[in-house]
Amino acid sequence: MNISNLKIGARLGLAFGAVLLLMVILIGIGLQRLSSIGAMNDTIIDNDWVKAEAAATVTATTRANAALTLELFITDDSARLATIRSEMDANKKIITTALETLGRLVTRAEGKALLARIGDERKAYVASFTQVGKLLADGQRDAALAFMRSDMQPKLNTLQDSIRTLNALQKSVVEENGAAVKHDISMARQMMAWLGLVALLLGLGFAWRVTRSITEPIGDALQVARAVAAGDLTQNISSTQRDEMGQLLESMAQMSSNLSNIVGRVRSGTGAINTASAEIASGNMDLSSRTEEQASSLEETAASMEELTSTVKQNAANAQQANQLAQDATNIAQRGGAVVAQVVDTMNAINDSSRKIVDIISVIDGIAFQTNILALNAAVEAARAGEQGRGFAVVASEVRTLAQRSASAAKEIKQLIDDSVDKVAAGAQLVDLAGNTMSEVQDSVRKVTEIVEEMSLANREQTSGIEQINIAISQMDQVTQQNAALVEEAAAAASAMQDQAGELNEVVSQFRL
Repeated sequence: MNISNLKIGARLGLAFGAVLLLMVILIGIGLQRLSSIGAMNDTIIDNDWVKAEAAATVTATTRANAALTLELFITDDSARLATIRSEMDANKKIITTALETLGRLVTRAEGKALLARIGDERKAYVASFTQVGKLLADGQRDAALAFMRSDMQPKLNTLQDSIRTLNALQKSVVEENGAAVKHDISMARQMMAWLGLVALLLGLGFAWRVTRSITEPIGDALQVARAVAAGDLTQNISSTQRDEMGQLLESMAQMSSNLSNIVGRVRSGTGAINTASAEIASGNMDLSSRTEEQASSLEETAASMEELTSTVKQNAANAQQANQLAQDATNIAQRGGAVVAQVVDTMNAINDSSRKIVDIISVIDGIAFQTNILALNAAVEAARAGEQGRGFAVVASEVRTLAQRSASAAKEIKQLIDDSVDKVAAGAQLVDLAGNTMSEVQDSVRKVTEIVEEMSLANREQTSGIEQINIAISQMDQVTQQNAALVEEAAAAASAMQDQAGELNEVVSQFRL
């Protein structure tokens, strides 16, 4: 199993699990050894120590009875003798209890044989001691003393030797068990030390392996991150691991690829922006030239309108004079021919002025159409400019609206002037009739008066229309000035956009694809 393909959590869990398993094994062995040592201590305390204590009790009590036996030979006090015998009986019971304890606890064959021998020797000693007691009770002190020296004392010495041998045996057993406990403690200490060392080495090995399996991919990821931060997108990122670090490197490879695509697209976009800004600048230059031409045309139109205004005022004055002449025509019929001639001349002048007005209106209509086309071109260029050309698009739309209104007003004025031309033609026919039919001067004068009044009305309408034209021209002049300002703003925006495109190109040029 390749540890690099495991998840980081699984690797850490495996490493810590192995260390914990070793710790559990170490603790288990330690507990087992401690339990063994505890059992041996319990054996020493509950068995060996009790046996040693019982053996010591047998030794001490036997010596006490021997001393009491000697005291039997030297005391004549009956009360003391009774006490001695009572104490000796009690000691016998103590010795019997101690020997029974030893018989129950001693398990070794050597010990059991020694206890059996002690039992036999004690019986022999007790029988001899009983005989001594009888002799003393019978008053045969010398015989009792002689029997004690010849029989009881050797048996007592033999019994005490066996008891000392038993004490030595129990002491050796305790020492053996103590040595075994010390040996187990030493072995447990060594085993714990070796197992601890093995656990430490295995833990270090697992830690080193797991750490390398984590830090090496992290180092690779840091190297890639530094390269990307430095603008190098040519790094070849690959990983054979299937853990989180492998997934991180795969994600960084995908990030580098996506970033490379984005930078490439940004570079292409900056080139397109440079081209578009250059086209916008060229369009602005063209628009500026056309705006200047439009301003010049407006100046000419204003001058023509001044002439037209002067002509209309003159027509109004002539119409007023014609009205006065018509009223006086009845009294000065003899001068009717001259007046008619003057009226014909005036009509011709009005007809010529009307034709000039028609021509001027055609010029205004052409200017409005050209302004509309320019506004449409400006809107198209603003749409190409995107967000930065939105304000320019709004202004272009307003210019187009004003141009359409100017064209509409020009059409209305043209219709009025066409009407005036028709009326002037009708007046000319009347004047011709008046020249041919002077005999009907009275009636014709009345008709001429009516016609002149209509002419006055038409002149007033012409004056009003011309004033509207003057207002429209003034507005067109303002719009033209605004167009010029907008052209300058558009040129500045195009220049700024070109500068920004250059800065963006410099930024993305730091990346190596």
